[in-house]
Amino acid sequence: MNHVLCGLAANPALPVELVDRLIAAADADIAEELAGREDLGRAQVLALVSGVPEGAIRLVHEGRLTEVDIDPVKRPDAALALLGEGGGDPGWARLLAGDPDHARREKLAACPRLPPDVVEALLADTDLGVVAELALCGRRDVAVRLAAHPHTEVRRAVAANEATPPVLLAALLTGSGLPSARRCRVCDQEKVPFVHHPECPRPDCDLPPGACCDGSHESALHDIQEAALRNPATPAEAAAGFADHPSALLRQTLATRSDLTREVSARLLADPLPGVREEAAANPAVDGALLRALSGDPSHPVRRAVAHHPDVPLDVLVHVAGCTRIGPTLLPRIATASPAEVEELARSSDPAARMLLAQRRDLPARIRDTLAADADAKVAKSLATDPELSEAQLRAMVDRHGSRVVAKVAANPSAPAALLEEITRHGKPARKALREVARNSRATATALLACLADEQGRVRAAGHPALPQPVLLGLLDDADWQVVEAAAGNPSLPSAVMEELINRLCPAPGSPSTHS
Repeated sequence: MNHVLCGLAANPALPVELVDRLIAAADADIAEELAGREDLGRAQVLALVSGVPEGAIRLVHEGRLTEVDIDPVKRPDAALALLGEGGGDPGWARLLAGDPDHARREKLAACPRLPPDVVEALLADTDLGVVAELALCGRRDVAVRLAAHPHTEVRRAVAANEATPPVLLAALLTGSGLPSARRCRVCDQEKVPFVHHPECPRPDCDLPPGACCDGSHESALHDIQEAALRNPATPAEAAAGFADHPSALLRQTLATRSDLTREVSARLLADPLPGVREEAAANPAVDGALLRALSGDPSHPVRRAVAHHPDVPLDVLVHVAGCTRIGPTLLPRIATASPAEVEELARSSDPAARMLLAQRRDLPARIRDTLAADADAKVAKSLATDPELSEAQLRAMVDRHGSRVVAKVAANPSAPAALLEEITRHGKPARKALREVARNSRATATALLACLADEQGRVRAAGHPALPQPVLLGLLDDADWQVVEAAAGNPSLPSAVMEELINRLCPAPGSPSTHS
């Protein structure tokens, strides 16, 4: 991979004639970058596909190629991509249904609007993966036909298909009403009874860790149940019976469903395993009264889930925030707090409450200004990225709280250039601060030079338009390929330099190459 050319291919300032040069010399990596350009003309798109067929798939997804541009015989993968988007000629599906590559037939089975004769051909396919993909993505009638398939892989796909009738999903979940499966991936490959070792040394083994079969296909049936529990079309009453199931994974999956009764939710919130309680606490269908019991849960992830719940009582949220690392995010309950609740939080003696509120960016100016002057660094840090803060307020934050807030101040899009320079000279500038300065559109050349000392800051600074030109040119030979790509993609790179690089790295046809 040539990282200079990949960077140039993504450079928004690359002149059109140089784009043409790159298209003519593109390999798969360069074509991937070129395909993402918004300024490609139709002739350039067709030229790119002609030279690098792999680039067609992204261009299809970008909406740059249509049915008239694709020959399904020469470009079967592009044809599949367009069929997957719901376009293309139905005749392509008939052609691809007979493709010798089973991976292409699998992709075809996932496409919408397949003609009935193609569906029949895929149903009769000798490759199990093709039939399973059809079971996963097919229409209701296809799911009905495959629900009693003898292989568990196909049944698991039917269990995950939301088009499957609820009565069949209940049967797949409970195992009643359908004939027993006769095959699974384990007994296809191994003599039963067999338990797959979690650290299997065989490099060609594709069985999942712990897969087992004693003739009853137990691990495969467990997978079918998990898929059915995840399927929102599965009847709630059938799913509820798994609240006390011995499998923690099935209980955890059940806890994500939004159609549980309050009684079932309460049982899951009291589960002995933290992972189950965490999923239950994150479920939007759980009410605030049930969440109150989890405010003192010993598990940090459970308390985090409580904090992120949109209906958590405000006092519970404040209590949880005081003993849980929430992270720099606006919590749903804070985002919907009423004006009276906003006032209450702003006046709270608990800094955790004020910290949560400071994440809002629609606060009345009076409250915002009060929080900006807060004596607690956590509160100031939460507010520091608010673009409505003045230069004086940002400087006061840095003076008052120092290194604890400089990274957030540097990330403020309204931070003045002079302050960004001062942050890079701060007594102990955190690496995060340098990275944020390098990302800030107001950063000056002086500030960016300081950011080059940090590994990630160097990558970001290399792509910043304000970086001094001599430094930028030097970074084209940097030891870090990410820096090289960022520098080559910098829109301030002179056109003459871009042309010289392309002349050197991909000479025009018939000209001598100077690239060693």
